[in-house]
Amino acid sequence: MLKPVTRRSFGFVAGAAMIGATASSSAQDDPNASKPKSMPVEAPFERDYEPPSFQPSWKKPQINRQLVQDFVIYAHSDLDMVKKLLEREPGLINSFVDWGGGDWESALGGSSHMGRKDIVEYLLSRSARIDIFCAAMMGQLEAVKAFLTLQPALIDARGPHGFSLHFHAQVGEDQAATTLDFLQSVKQVELKPVPFLKKK
Repeated sequence: MLKPVTRRSFGFVAGAAMIGATASSSAQDDPNASKPKSMPVEAPFERDYEPPSFQPSWKKPQINRQLVQDFVIYAHSDLDMVKKLLEREPGLINSFVDWGGGDWESALGGSSHMGRKDIVEYLLSRSARIDIFCAAMMGQLEAVKAFLTLQPALIDARGPHGFSLHFHAQVGEDQAATTLDFLQSVKQVELKPVPFLKKK
């Protein structure tokens, strides 16, 4: 079973270091090599219920956890690396990392909450699975309305790191202004400044 990755804050994500089990031998031999700041820890678990009758058959190896983590990290800010890694492993397109406690994030999720429309558009062109958070950031008002018509409780849904629908529309800036107005009409929330958005 793959072990989930933890981190203290998404702001530090770009500086995440290699995990020991998958670090290169040269890094292990170099005493000056970067040391990981934290290691993924899987929560203890023991079944207290009957195991499922279906037993999965692992016909192919799972995509390497370090590669998934790097892909999701780069999707926050580096389109060139996203393209490079996806060319290397197309299965990364819908991969997720659990940063701890069920804080699941995909490359599309990371690029969406950072307002990186260029990365989002590339990922969508490669068949990433769009969700309501991405739709809100991209200003796809009709899609957001459709999601909320299907399930009104989604107005309170949280994306990676707990970011709200309103936040995603906020980082979409002018392109998502109408979507943000709509979300505020459904449920008004206090909009705080987003530190990484350029001031106009």
